[in-house]
Amino acid sequence: MILLVDIGNTQTVYGVHDGTCLQQSWRQATDSRRTVDEHRAFLRPVFEDAEIHPRSVRGICIASVVPEALGAAQQALEMLTRCSAMVVGPGLKTGVPIRVDNPREVGADRIVNVAGAWNRHRCALIVVDFGTATTFDVIDRDGAYRGGAIAPGLQTSLDALVRRTAKLRQVEICAPPQVTGRTTEQAMQSGLFYGYAGLVEGLVQQLKNENPEVERVLATGGLASTLHPVVPAIHEVVEDLTLHGLWCIYNRNEHEIND
Repeated sequence: MILLVDIGNTQTVYGVHDGTCLQQSWRQATDSRRTVDEHRAFLRPVFEDAEIHPRSVRGICIASVVPEALGAAQQALEMLTRCSAMVVGPGLKTGVPIRVDNPREVGADRIVNVAGAWNRHRCALIVVDFGTATTFDVIDRDGAYRGGAIAPGLQTSLDALVRRTAKLRQVEICAPPQVTGRTTEQAMQSGLFYGYAGLVEGLVQQLKNENPEVERVLATGGLASTLHPVVPAIHEVVEDLTLHGLWCIYNRNEHEIND
C-alpha cells in the first residue's frame, strides 16, 4: 500500500493506493498548529476503520502548499508506518518539465495535478482545480507545464463578500431557481454560481486562445462537479486527480528513494 497525502490550504486529503488503483480516501481540516500527537490520534482510528495496518504501508508521497503544516504531518505518518516520506519538491522527478520563469515558485499541488493529467491524457490540456484558490494550468503537446492563472476560490470569494459587507450572510453555494434572484439569498447565489461559471468559462477560453493546441480541459477539486454542468469548456471532472498525480510521481521515484 502507498499512502498519498495532499496538504491543501483548507483540507488535507489522504488516499491509499494498492498499486493498481486508489482504494480509499479521507479528509481532514488543515491546521498548521496541529501537533504530531494530534495527527497520530486522528490517523490511528482512521487506519483501523479502513482495516489498514500502518505497517502494510510501504511508501508515502506528500504534496503540501502549507509549509507550516508539513513537518508534524510528515513526522506522524513516518512514525506510524515506519516509512520515509517522499515530499514533492525540487529534485523529484515528475515527468513534466516545468517551463516557466521561476519553476521553484510553482505550487506542489499544481505540479502534481499536471503530472496526473498528463498521465491520463497524452495531449495538450488545461487543468482547473477548484480549491481555496482556483488554479488553471496549461500543459503543451510535449507534456511540458507552461504556466496558467490563479483566481480566488468560490468559497474564498463568498467569505470575503460576507466579511466586507454589513448585511450579507453566508449562503449555500448552489444554483438558484433562476438567474434573476428574487431574494437576497438567491441574488448572492446567482452572482456566485453563474458569475463564477462565467469566470471559469472566460478564462479557459482566453488560455485556449493563447494555447490553441489545447485539446481537453479537466477539472478537479471540491466544487468541480457542482460547476461542471454550467461550464461547457470543461470536458471531464476527475475527482481524485491530485492523488493520482501523487501516485504517478511516487511510482516514478520509488526505486531511487528506496536505494
